[in-house]
Amino acid sequence: VQLQASGGGLVQTGGFLRLSCAASGSIFKINVMGWYRQVPGKQRELVAGITSGGMMNYADSVKGRFTISRDNAKKTVYLQMDSLKPEDTAVYYCTLDQWVLDTRYDYWGQETLVTVSS
Repeated sequence: VQLQASGGGLVQTGGFLRLSCAASGSIFKINVMGWYRQVPGKQRELVAGITSGGMMNYADSVKGRFTISRDNAKKTVYLQMDSLKPEDTAVYYCTLDQWVLDTRYDYWGQETLVTVSS
């Protein structure tokens, strides 16, 4: 399984970006898709996740500003990031998990950098 992320970049405070992540390869049934981010020197943190049934959860720091969505037919997850703040600057990773028989497999995409200038 490969995850191809896109959409990162440089934006000013208050601006917006939309991240996309498309999955390909041996996909059977995706369970949860999500986004994490990491700042140098800090642990990777969950930004948002969405289940196959459409249930979403968000980090408190992004609630009301970020929106996660997914297109199951396209095997793609999106992260709409509005009202960006400098503290949103981080490397973002998309992720998904799927179950094959009785085993859960987790997959990570390559990093995509988001920089919010003040």
